[in-house]
Amino acid sequence: MGLFDKAKDAISDHQDDIKNQASQHSDQVEQGIDKAGNAVDDKTGGKFSDQIDKGQDALKDKLGDL
Repeated sequence: MGLFDKAKDAISDHQDDIKNQASQHSDQVEQGIDKAGNAVDDKTGGKFSDQIDKGQDALKDKLGDL
């Protein structure tokens, strides 16, 4: 079993807990999404800003669906 299979199994086993925690701490999760996106944007020199922004928005929308 590979690393990704193990990670997938771990997430599947704790999916309800993860959803509950993400819902309870949505502000912190959104800050993390922004921070990660900004770090990637800085590392790529702004070359992929539009794609990164779309990805951040999609993640935040999914967070609202939890």
